[in-house]
Amino acid sequence: MSTYFAKREELDFAGGPIHREWLVVDAKGQTLGRLATRIADVLRGKHKPIYTPHVDVGDFVVVTHADQVVLTGNKLADKRYYWHSGTPGGLRSQTAGEMLSGRPEDVIRIAVRGMLPKNKLARQQIKKLKVYRGDLPEHGFAAQGLKELPR
Repeated sequence: MSTYFAKREELDFAGGPIHREWLVVDAKGQTLGRLATRIADVLRGKHKPIYTPHVDVGDFVVVTHADQVVLTGNKLADKRYYWHSGTPGGLRSQTAGEMLSGRPEDVIRIAVRGMLPKNKLARQQIKKLKVYRGDLPEHGFAAQGLKELPR
């Protein structure tokens, strides 16, 4: 019995049998790390029996209510996000509480990106993540046939 490896030519955008689904996740009341782990696994395709590490076989994920995600302990005050503007003395930072009040979409996106491999494939996979602060846009994803991501 030989091991099956998915090939890029078999993906649905190339007319192949490997199908990508659109899954929706409600982040309301969920812990950030546990939610990000589930999302990263779906983006990589690890929930499918055809998972292949070097081919993007994952599904699309749409996250709603990103502003209501939960951080445990004192992370709202203690956890800091850093970035650099590129100019001398341009190191900037914000606490997790400030990020959640201003840009909650970035909090989830950064957490998921940290759980993906550091290569070209991960940059392709993170593009399949759509994060929204509140409910879904009214006319955004009706044609994709969204399914609920099981807990």
